[in-house]
Amino acid sequence: MQFLELMKIANEVRKGIIVGTYHAKSGHPGGSLSAADIFTYLFFEELNIDPADPQKADRDRFVLSKGHTAPGYYAALALRGFFPIKDMEKLRHVGFYLQGHPDMKSVPGVDMSSGSLGQGISAAVGMAISAKISNEDYRVYTLLGDGEIQEGQVWEAAMLAGHRKLDNLVVIVDNNGLQIDGKIEDVNSPYPIDKKFEAFNFHVINIDGHNFEEMEAAFKEARQTKGQPTAIIAKTVKGKSVSFMENLASWHGVAPNAQQYEMAMAELEKAGEALCQM
Repeated sequence: MQFLELMKIANEVRKGIIVGTYHAKSGHPGGSLSAADIFTYLFFEELNIDPADPQKADRDRFVLSKGHTAPGYYAALALRGFFPIKDMEKLRHVGFYLQGHPDMKSVPGVDMSSGSLGQGISAAVGMAISAKISNEDYRVYTLLGDGEIQEGQVWEAAMLAGHRKLDNLVVIVDNNGLQIDGKIEDVNSPYPIDKKFEAFNFHVINIDGHNFEEMEAAFKEARQTKGQPTAIIAKTVKGKSVSFMENLASWHGVAPNAQQYEMAMAELEKAGEALCQM
């Protein structure tokens, strides 16, 4: 798929995030928006998946370790054809299947329930080990937040992944620099992130998490890497593409009100129109 098409899809993912969190009156738009391009590349380019057969045995697995950014995950799944995009309007509604964190028992395309920070990567490592034991060739991908990697369990999982030489595992870190309490470097600095993963025997790639060309090269390099898991450290902007949300920790877990919803959707509509002119 051409990069321009991916950019258009990512813009639609961002619209889905805003629609979902607005109608829910709750949720996590900031980190969902920063990861929107990553979700787009994964679900429209990288992953071996089939919306018509969400449970096919040889599918690649994806675990959203930072499960609170489910709005971005759901929007990408919906646009990929796993369920109607209109369902985003009922995000987090009582009794509806699109809850605040991914549920593998109710959401088509979700391979692992997640939400408790730090645990998703452990599940992904287990899946990658299972593939090795069973001699299966599917790959496993997991997306973490940079604040999330302050959790000790993350590094226990990374230690095991490096020890087991899980070259079928790709860990992506959404490095937007902010968490609910402020800058990650002020709360409990995980820097240098790349050197930490290297210490656990990961092959590490640093990219701009909003640049599809860099993403394509990174995921290709990950596939070619043997004997090591890969960590892709993606530098991103929290609240990306909604001007009044960008680089503000206050938008970590706050939904837009009616006025803010209109402003955000107008900006995204304008961005979409500009992409169509390219």
